Amino acid sequence: MALEDCFANFTQRDWERKSIAGTVRLAVIGIGGFARQRALPAIADGTYCETTVLVTSSPDRTTGIAEAHDVSHVIDYDAFLAGERADAYDGVYIATPNALHGRYATAAAELGKHVICEKPLETTLERAREVVDACDDAGVVLMPAYRLQTEPTVRRTRELVRGDVVGDVVQVHGGFSHPLLEHASPETWRLDPELAGGGALVDLGIYPLNTTRFVLDCEPTGIYATTHSSGEPFDRVEERVAFQLEFETGATASCTASLDAHASSQLELVGTEGKIHIESPFGGVVPQEMVVESGDVRTEYTGPSVDEVREEFDYFGYCVLSGTDPEPDGADGLADLRAIEAAYESAETGCRVGLE
Repeated sequence: MALEDCFANFTQRDWERKSIAGTVRLAVIGIGGFARQRALPAIADGTYCETTVLVTSSPDRTTGIAEAHDVSHVIDYDAFLAGERADAYDGVYIATPNALHGRYATAAAELGKHVICEKPLETTLERAREVVDACDDAGVVLMPAYRLQTEPTVRRTRELVRGDVVGDVVQVHGGFSHPLLEHASPETWRLDPELAGGGALVDLGIYPLNTTRFVLDCEPTGIYATTHSSGEPFDRVEERVAFQLEFETGATASCTASLDAHASSQLELVGTEGKIHIESPFGGVVPQEMVVESGDVRTEYTGPSVDEVREEFDYFGYCVLSGTDPEPDGADGLADLRAIEAAYESAETGCRVGLE
């Protein structure tokens, strides 16, 4: 693959292969900070989805949000589970605490509604399988919200890897840190193991984990992990995690995540013929800055920022409307949880855990 071809068509939506009319009407389940600040504006700014229902524990306190986004219906969780307003939406976006994903995804599937669900699919592999099975049985689309897979920089990186621009990838370095308590209280559900299923690994480490699997297009065969917490409020979930993935190609990926460090993210792939460095891939709005070294050639690309959340919802809507199977699917979500559970086992035992 020629570098000039990659950069000339950098922001192209390679998945958008034909013209599609209409929109997917969404019920947004869980109106927390991310849903309010990122998801609802991204849906409104996109092409293939629209929000028609909000599902919240406090409908009376959500009317202002509904009015701001021109959403006609606001219902509580019990009403959603009872099937109320089911005629007003075609799919659901689940942004609740992790341990509640399965409950609402399964209910949506039973109503014949498509599902886009925040990561991880659930708090355990077993519970995630129930979500996948429910959606398969109902014949509805299930897409984990792996927004990096729809983001141009990451998609172009996969093309460069597939095109042998850097030769065989030998090492991957990925890191994501974000100081949780700068925007959340110590009582946040993200620090409750029953609701979150874990700490830094589940909340942040899943980004380099999933993105590495996506870019390399292969599955890890083993993992070694360590975790650390310095005390309250990180006494029930891990504050930091470091893990190394082994792949059948011989490549390794060294990844770190922290809930209490300076905000930072990076992804670098080192191959036998060069390397690719992506600046700040995991922070939410990717700055479209990357450096590619191929042999003696070094190329820098800087382009306009792309809202990966908007890309994610447009991709989901396009897949539903066109009958296309999304790349991030139930199997993808299960693979990450399989690796996450193995990482926790490794951290507890101090030993490498196989994933064959």
